[in-house]
Amino acid sequence: MKDLLLKNLGWKILSLAVALLLWATLVGEQQLSTATSVPIILRNVPADLEISSDVPDRVHIEIQGPAARLSQLPHPAVTLDLSQVSHPGERTFTIRQSNLNLPPGVRFVRSVPAQLRIRFERRVSRRVPVQIRIGSPPPPGYRIVRQEAHPDTVSVAGPESRVNRVEYAETDSIDVSAQVGEREYPVSAYLADQHVRITDAPRVAVRIVVEKQGK
Repeated sequence: MKDLLLKNLGWKILSLAVALLLWATLVGEQQLSTATSVPIILRNVPADLEISSDVPDRVHIEIQGPAARLSQLPHPAVTLDLSQVSHPGERTFTIRQSNLNLPPGVRFVRSVPAQLRIRFERRVSRRVPVQIRIGSPPPPGYRIVRQEAHPDTVSVAGPESRVNRVEYAETDSIDVSAQVGEREYPVSAYLADQHVRITDAPRVAVRIVVEKQGK
């Protein structure tokens, strides 16, 4: 019996090693599906155009591939190349395998949403007034007799239709509930429309004079 077990021992060990290797390969190559949320990267945005629609920061994708590769997946992202956009208007982008940086063997199944529609507009700029925002009024018996901002206008830029709707840039809320006399407040100007930006330095000096009523 012992001789039978030891006969061709080398071949038996080799066969066992090959069988174990095949088993490990089959287990490692088991196909799985997974869903994940990935960021959206916009490349080659035209220099004279602005995006005026709301574009999601992330999309949900479903991918399929070997378990070993899915477990070691790098940080995937959906990349949209905007170099072919040359004039204002709407463009629809369909998310495909080519938009993802997936390793070999990993297949893109679908994304939610499957398409992104982006609106482009001409970039414009103009100056708008600074509006002072008073958060708390003066003490009882006192009133604001003068308030002024320096500078009193700021330059804003963005998509044409959105820039045209901007009426003013508003300062941070200023509390004058304990103020008597003259005081200067360094604050920031703010735009409610996040598609429009202030191109000047957003810091504003607001000078407020509070005096007793009837003075």
